[in-house]
Amino acid sequence: MKIAETYSHLNGLEFLLVHKKALWKEIQSVISEVDANKCRTKVSKEKTMKGNFYSAPST
Repeated sequence: MKIAETYSHLNGLEFLLVHKKALWKEIQSVISEVDANKCRTKVSKEKTMKGNFYSAPST
């Protein structure tokens, strides 16, 4: 998985980048190791999207 967008609530991202560089690198490495395809467990039953896999909201 990759980080596509970021939102910095109360400059949290900037704080991590300046004061906790190692923690930010760890967060990035953990996110990059996640396999998003394994999380797609919901099969669509919609007429136009039948058979497509999506992330189930409850998992």
